[in-house]
Amino acid sequence: MRIELPGTISRIFKGCKTSEVIFLELMSAVGEFLNCDRFFLYLRDPEIAFGRVEFCWIRNETIPKVYDKTYRKERESLGSEDPLFAAALQTESSIFIEDVKTANCTVLNQDFEEKRFGHRALIHAHLCQNGQLWGILQPCIFNRPRKWTQLEQEIIEQVVLDITPIAVRHITSLRK
Repeated sequence: MRIELPGTISRIFKGCKTSEVIFLELMSAVGEFLNCDRFFLYLRDPEIAFGRVEFCWIRNETIPKVYDKTYRKERESLGSEDPLFAAALQTESSIFIEDVKTANCTVLNQDFEEKRFGHRALIHAHLCQNGQLWGILQPCIFNRPRKWTQLEQEIIEQVVLDITPIAVRHITSLRK
């Protein structure tokens, strides 16, 4: 069942815009809506396991920005180091983490999250199509836990549905 997205988010998907413009606008609109500290989009080509964080919004300059200048090969060990990435590769449902410090170790690797990302609460939303992972949306909060409301979870799931075909087209266009 489709849910109605807030106006600032739903307007992003209207009109003729490039995927880059949609992604940029989406980062700030969803980041503001969720009142999070950082929101990034990791895009990947599942055929060759190359990816990068191409789009990142931060609330202010005190928040570390995540950005990769070029696509690069994913480490083969990434799925075993990071249970969240393993779940994404298995095209499991998005994961909503209220507190990295208290999350079950089968769900996430606390040391990996703290060293690599530094956030305290996050959403790991999987962009999957035809049994393949094409990207991950990751809004997060620093320095405090965060309970993600049912409405926020539903909106993220709707955004995932809306953005996945755009991400797939964007990535496949890079192959040419």
